This record gives sequence, C-alpha cells and structure tokens, in this order.
Amino acid sequence: MTTVSVIQSNYIPWKGYFDIINDSQLFIFHDDLQYTKNDWRNRNKIKVNNGTKWLSIPVGSREDRLINEVELPATKWAMQHWNDIKMAYSKAPYFNQYKDFFEHVYLDTKWKKLSELNQFLIKHISTEFLGIKAEFINSSEFNLSSRKLDKLLDLLKKVDAKEYISGPAAKDYIDDSRFNEAGIKLVYKDYTGYPEYSQFHPPFEHYVSIIDLLFHTGSDSAYFIWGWREDTNCNLIETIYT
Repeated sequence: MTTVSVIQSNYIPWKGYFDIINDSQLFIFHDDLQYTKNDWRNRNKIKVNNGTKWLSIPVGSREDRLINEVELPATKWAMQHWNDIKMAYSKAPYFNQYKDFFEHVYLDTKWKKLSELNQFLIKHISTEFLGIKAEFINSSEFNLSSRKLDKLLDLLKKVDAKEYISGPAAKDYIDDSRFNEAGIKLVYKDYTGYPEYSQFHPPFEHYVSIIDLLFHTGSDSAYFIWGWREDTNCNLIETIYT
C-alpha cells in the first residue's frame, strides 16, 4: 500500500506537519498552487517571553503567482529571523545542537525562491533531525491541468496511492465519496493528545514552529510528535489484559 500526503510547503512548520510526513511513504509538495497571503507559506510563530512572535518573510501580497514562483527579497529578513530565533532560544538546552545548521540556512545561503527554502528546511528537519523515511517529490513534476479536488485525485492516481492522509481542516471541503470511487482510503490526521514538554514562558503553546520542539527536546523530538502514541497504546493494552 502506498500511503501519500499532499501539502503546500510551509515556512518552518509546526510539529503536526511533520507528523503527517512521518505517516506517509510518499510526501508530495503541492507548490504549483496559487500563493495565498497571510498564510503559513511565508510565516510561522515562535515562543517569546510575552506570548508568541510571528517570523514573516516579506514576499509581498500578490496572489497572481504560484507558490513555487514566489521570489525571496534581497533584504535583511534572514538575518533578522536568525537574530529573533537566537534571542528566543539561545538558552534552550539543545540550541547548540542545531545552531550550525540554521546559521548556514539563514546567514550563509542565498535563497531565490520561497518554495526552495521551505522544502529544504522541511526535508532536512524530517530526515536528519527526526529520522523520517518518507520520499519527497513535487506535484509540478506531473504537469496536471485539473483543479482543486480533481487535481488532487489525479495526482494520487498518478502515484498509485492506496491511502491518502489529510489534515483535519480538509473535512470542510473534501468529498469523501470521490475517494471511495477512486479506491483510495481517506484518513484524517488527528492532532490531539500531543504531550507537553519543558517550554520557555508558560502557558504551554503547541502551535509554534518545529524549531521550538527541537531546541527544547533535541533527539527526543520525535517522541513528542508520534513516539508517545506507542506508550499510550502499550498502556491501553496493559490495562485491557490486567
């Protein structure tokens, strides 16, 4: 069975994004879609002493372009983001473990496209920091002309998907019957139950960038995204049989 997920690339996304990737054998970046402003494509949040802070890349508000066409400005946004990250997390227990990588991304590399930056960060964090085994490809490789749900289904058929993992928000617009007709099992990801970890500046906030989890928990990060479910299942089995 080929388990597939299809999502637009986001900027240093939250842990739930990586949870879906980990459940997938094939992860497809859906970046040949229209860019939407005030979304997760070019921004995300970090935890700071008075709540949360947006890190936003200034790419303008034009929507007459695809995500993979959005160019990055030749401004000091990268240095500012790295300075904000250092200010927020330099005292976190595992900051130094990842410091060199993020310095390379923000200070030593000139990124031309938003999609290239996002995909690089997502793939590296997935494979090198979280141990995810999924394969990554781009939807643009298939040159599909269909739109919306038709395009998604066409894409899934192209890769011979047997199971599709979707974020829960898609329940509002996905027609489940279309997946049944196509012979593709539709699974909605459940984001509930994530355990808290030792995070700066309570109260605890789940909906921040993955870097918060990395800097606070290091090599244990995967446990706080999906590993904890194994403990939950083991405890449930033990309860049933004792």
